[in-house]
Amino acid sequence: MAKHVARGVAAVPGMRARLRRIDSIDIPVTGEPPMDSADLPPLARVEDLAECAGLVLGSPTYFGNMAGAVKNYIDQTSSLWLSGALIGKPAAVFTSTASLHGGQESTLLSMMIPLFHHGMLLVGLPYNEPALLRTKSGGTPYGASHTSADGRQPLTDEEKTLCQALGRRVADIARRLNATPTTR
Repeated sequence: MAKHVARGVAAVPGMRARLRRIDSIDIPVTGEPPMDSADLPPLARVEDLAECAGLVLGSPTYFGNMAGAVKNYIDQTSSLWLSGALIGKPAAVFTSTASLHGGQESTLLSMMIPLFHHGMLLVGLPYNEPALLRTKSGGTPYGASHTSADGRQPLTDEEKTLCQALGRRVADIARRLNATPTTR
């Protein structure tokens, strides 16, 4: 999903995406080997948020909420809150669930709360996105989502389209906000 969001960002002239991942705090209980870190984007740092023009934050859904690792990362951003570094920056959220009624919307809403506290400008997916009306799986006005009953379902065409639309929306708003000189 993040790669499709990044494609949407890159489709906006003058904008580029910087993919980052949040390190897991989970203790593996499956016995499966961890993914090869060479295949993964670099770890996110708090400074990455201060440097960004906009943010699209993603998390798997666990029990209708964001992953503990995402919450842990956000909890480390108090210095940005104190300095107001994220005030006025556009932000959006996305998630993936293992079932159709696995809590996509509650996860997206839970991810928005700390971004509101940071003073970010939250954007979603408006209903003029045709894929939002056609989707039979993931996709909400609160943000992009994916449903995979067995954890192996690929993204549908609508889910890909909505991820890209979300990236374009955040990048376009960030570009427009940064086009006008402001004083802080």
